Amino acid sequence: MGDKRNRAGHGADMTITRRGALLGAGAIAAWASSPARALLAAADTMATPAAVAALVGRMTLEEKAGQLTLNAAAWSGGVATGLNPPAAGGVSFDQQLADAVAGKLTGVFNGNGAEMARRMQGAVMKGSRLKIPLIFAADVIHGHRTIFPVPVAEAASFEPSLAERTARVAAYEAAAAGIDWTFFPMVDIARDQRWGRTMEGAGEDVLVGNLFAAARVRGFQGQDLMANDAMMACVKHFAAYGAVESGLDYNEVDLSERTLRDVYLPPYKAGFDAGALSGMASFNEISGIPSHGNPWLLQTVLRDEWKFPGIIVSDYTGDEEMIAAGFAKDGRDAARIAFLAGVDMCMQSNLYMQHLPGLVRDGLVPQEVLDRSVRRVLVVKHRLGLFDDPFRRIDVKREKARSRTKTSLALAREAGRKSIVLLKNDGDLLPLPKAGRRLALIGPFASGQHDLNGPWVVYGDNKQAVDLATGLRAAMADPSLLSVTAGSGVEEALPGGIDAAVAAAKAADIVLLAIGESESMSGEAQSRTEIVVPAPQQALAEAVAATGKPMVVILKNGRGLALHGAVRDAPAILMTWFLGSESGHATADVLFGDYSPSARLPISLPYESGQEPYHYDHKATGRPAPAGPRQPYKTQYREAPNAALYPFGHGLTYGRVDYSGLTLGGPTLPWDGMIEVAATVRNSGTRAIEEVVQLYIRDRVASITRPIRQLKGFRKVALAPGASETVRFTLRRSDLLFYGVDNQPTVEPGTFDLWIAPSAQADGVHGTFDLTQA
Repeated sequence: MGDKRNRAGHGADMTITRRGALLGAGAIAAWASSPARALLAAADTMATPAAVAALVGRMTLEEKAGQLTLNAAAWSGGVATGLNPPAAGGVSFDQQLADAVAGKLTGVFNGNGAEMARRMQGAVMKGSRLKIPLIFAADVIHGHRTIFPVPVAEAASFEPSLAERTARVAAYEAAAAGIDWTFFPMVDIARDQRWGRTMEGAGEDVLVGNLFAAARVRGFQGQDLMANDAMMACVKHFAAYGAVESGLDYNEVDLSERTLRDVYLPPYKAGFDAGALSGMASFNEISGIPSHGNPWLLQTVLRDEWKFPGIIVSDYTGDEEMIAAGFAKDGRDAARIAFLAGVDMCMQSNLYMQHLPGLVRDGLVPQEVLDRSVRRVLVVKHRLGLFDDPFRRIDVKREKARSRTKTSLALAREAGRKSIVLLKNDGDLLPLPKAGRRLALIGPFASGQHDLNGPWVVYGDNKQAVDLATGLRAAMADPSLLSVTAGSGVEEALPGGIDAAVAAAKAADIVLLAIGESESMSGEAQSRTEIVVPAPQQALAEAVAATGKPMVVILKNGRGLALHGAVRDAPAILMTWFLGSESGHATADVLFGDYSPSARLPISLPYESGQEPYHYDHKATGRPAPAGPRQPYKTQYREAPNAALYPFGHGLTYGRVDYSGLTLGGPTLPWDGMIEVAATVRNSGTRAIEEVVQLYIRDRVASITRPIRQLKGFRKVALAPGASETVRFTLRRSDLLFYGVDNQPTVEPGTFDLWIAPSAQADGVHGTFDLTQA
């Protein structure tokens, strides 16, 4: 199979040909004479302590393979077991402990807290030959014990500093439980809302993705990676996992290199540039080559171009999955391909432990390449302070003391309310009065401690989270004025449910309809063909709306949804995502006006599921559909416009915001200069608000056609009632770069449109400038 691929390889397939040169008994000679060997030292840019270098020299091949082997903890239980099931037949904790002492493991992930870590680390430091400390990892995605909003919700805050703060608290809690390393942030750009893992990232925009990637890395790693409240971040999934075809998880990705570099790669680089010392290869292939076996991606781009010094870990059995994908013959072949491509550490498949020693002995993997990866792993452990103190993050008392503190829960509430997007508020139905009105809370998410934390929570507990009914009652002057009715299940009707809901609505002054997705409908392996409210809930909405009572829709979701019928037509719609530990309190803060909603959509909500993939910064095409009456033979669907129902950047406040007075520092942007642009933003309402002011541009004419708009900056400004502020942005030539015909960054003189606006589809204020070349 490898020979067939090599004979077909031309141009972009040169990396496969280079990989083919390492096949067979002459691999060592081929490696020694290849340009890749000359790059070996340059790619290994972390300083190696003398003790680490000496340690590598003392290790057997099996011990080296062990340092590149990471497995799910045998002592885990609960959610962790379900998320990361053990290998067939399982392994006992005693057996895993013996493997660790024998040097067959570098560490484990998603284990059972500080006590487990203490027992494992103690056994290794006492009984192993080389006394190399274990590393403990976990999926700390949006909180450890205190759970924060799912990452895409937090991105809706348009406040990267908030993400940095929540990551800092997550590290503070998790590090106390003995965890050195988190498999986060996920920075995949997601432009197809059918993909379930949309909830893990920062949405569809490159700039927002870059800023949140860097912020989360800084939050987890802190000021000092050796501190006992810091943990190593892992930028994932490298690369372009969010571009899977049809939004189907694990599916193929087929992109041009230009789109890969322009759209999908920048957030990874932002995370690595912020100091992340680990990355994770992605499950998907790119243009026929699995990421786990792609030396162009893992070596040429990551090591040679970006000078990344850290470690790359496989995703869960990702190396082994190249067999089913038809890229590797068997486990030995998969281990060889992944390792030579640049995957330093093997997660869960055990292929490196099983095959790397033999591959080195047989001359199919150069020992110096093996030593390089081992050295990287040991240097990372050194940077984490594990050689200095293997128990620095392992403390049972500290684990309990740092868990769910008042400060942490207060931040969860703040993050929750800053993540809620007010999509619609006709007639100023919101905010609600706290007294004097009978409220009917209806829907499968009205009450009960379920579906609150959201997907990808290993250590949090929904039973400790605040549900919506509890949050509302705590805020109301007279909690007896709130009735609670389920009405339907999430994906099934309830006998008599709609009749009970209609009766409750008729008895109330205002209806609050809590509907949407359950936790199990979003996240990994939860792709959807129709991103709509499930049919039983839609039927519930239609019946309740028919009562004629004012209705507020409270959406629970992990992705963008296509809203229809009574849900879309409701006078008020709140997108509340999965908000975590303080879900009910945070939602009540917004509903009753204790906090004016300030979040904005980091994704586009389409009119119909069939528009996916959809993103605001699409191309115009040669036949754009003009505003006004529908015209034939234009870029449009029969059933919907080529636009979003609710666009990226959209979100209302409880104020009245006006944009006016665009000013430019001149009609031109000099080639090596800058231009200041500004607009006046005024709150003519009666409530204090925060407005997210957004700067967009369009390059009118270029050698590569450009999107209709691109976000180039945003500012969140606080405005008292009647107050105004002049919001200023600065643009430089570097802000206008794109990847040109040669796949290199370029920019060209010409005319640019510019908007300062409240969303990607809003006019706001509009002007033009010219980039001039001296």
